This record gives sequence, C-alpha cells and structure tokens, in this order.
Amino acid sequence: MGQLDGRNAIVTGGSRGIGRAIVARFVAEGARVLFTYKENETAAKEVEGVRATPVRVDLAEPGDLDRLYALADNTFDGLDIVVNNAAVGGVALIADVTDEDYDLGMAVNAKATFRSIQHAARRLRDGGRIINISSPNTRFASRGNAVYSASKAAVEQFSVIAARELGERGITVNVVTPGATDTDMLRANNSAESLEFLRTMSPLGRLGTPDEVAAVVAFIAGPDGGWLTGQNVNASGGV
Repeated sequence: MGQLDGRNAIVTGGSRGIGRAIVARFVAEGARVLFTYKENETAAKEVEGVRATPVRVDLAEPGDLDRLYALADNTFDGLDIVVNNAAVGGVALIADVTDEDYDLGMAVNAKATFRSIQHAARRLRDGGRIINISSPNTRFASRGNAVYSASKAAVEQFSVIAARELGERGITVNVVTPGATDTDMLRANNSAESLEFLRTMSPLGRLGTPDEVAAVVAFIAGPDGGWLTGQNVNASGGV
C-alpha cells in the first residue's frame, strides 16, 4: 500500500519535467491524478495510465482552469491534493520585456496559481494539501528574470496567507523550491556555462533530478507532512 492510497490529486504541468515526476510518484503511492498539459499531447499520453488522466489546459485562459476543476468534481468523490507546478519561463532584460511577455508570465505563474488555490480552498476535503512550486530566483537576483521572479514571489505570498486561512480545516499549504533541476525548461533558459555554474552551487556538485523534487512533494502530500504548513521547503541540494 502507498502513502497516498485513496487520495485524489490535481497536478498542473504534469507532462514534463518536475510535474511529470510528481504525477508518477503520486500514482506509485496509490493516488488518482488529473494532470494538465498545454501542447505536448505525445508527452501527456506517455504519462497517462489507469490512475493518471491528462487534461489539455491553457492556464493563461481562466475558463480552462474552471473546466479542470469542474472535471475533477465529476471524476473524483472528493479532492485531497493540489500541486500548482505549471509555469512559463523566459529571460529578458526589464527594458526589453513586452506587455505580452509580462501578461503571460503573470497570468500563468501568478494568477492561475491564485485561482487554483481559490478552487482548491472551496473543494479540498479537510486535511487536504496544497503544494505550490516556486523558484530560487525569488531569492537570487539575476539579470533577465524580473517577471519570472516576481510571479513566483507572488506565489510564495499567496501560500503563506492561504496556510493561515485554511489551517482550521487541517489543510496545509506549502511551497517547494527546487534548486537547479535537470529539466527541459532549465536547459532551454541556460547556456552550457550557466549549467556548469549551477552544478557548482550545490555542495553535492550536480544538478537535481525531477524524481528528487517529486519525493519531497510526495512527503508533504502524505500523512507524515501534516505538521508542515506555511513553509518554503528548499529542495535544492544545499544551495
């Protein structure tokens, strides 16, 4: 038996990278999962299984998120876990950020997470879990990351306040901040030199893996994570 037997979960951005690893770990622990993807249906189909159902969702479109939660209402007998993982990146100096860049980053990373927390607050069973994925960029100022960093900082603030608001129902709300994790998104936004530097930042001398981050998320989602709330868990290999 797994630690998530009988639990029902939503995971956004579950077809690739960290999200994909979270879906796989939840399923291995006995949960049923609805996970979102935006475009890569082939990748989503690779994750699909008896207890993992892909849903095409564009988080920049508010109606798509509403549709996801309506589907959860019709699929599950109750909702226990929500992981807000999906995000868009992109690197641009402040002087070069377009209105479209800004609006997309804030819509997907901040607003969609906020609205997902709203939906979760109305639906989660007592004792449920909300886990939001952030970024070390909220603490390390780096050129070109203004919109991404600010959007993730908003997520961190939503999380600590939601923890206060939902705690009386036994619902925990936490953030997991991965360090440099070997994903497509990381490699798309960093040069070979940057990746090498990121490796040296960890005392362990390497990048993290999606499975390692998923293990932390699964711990928080499980019964042993019930006394952890309002926290930002730094799953970064010591960075």
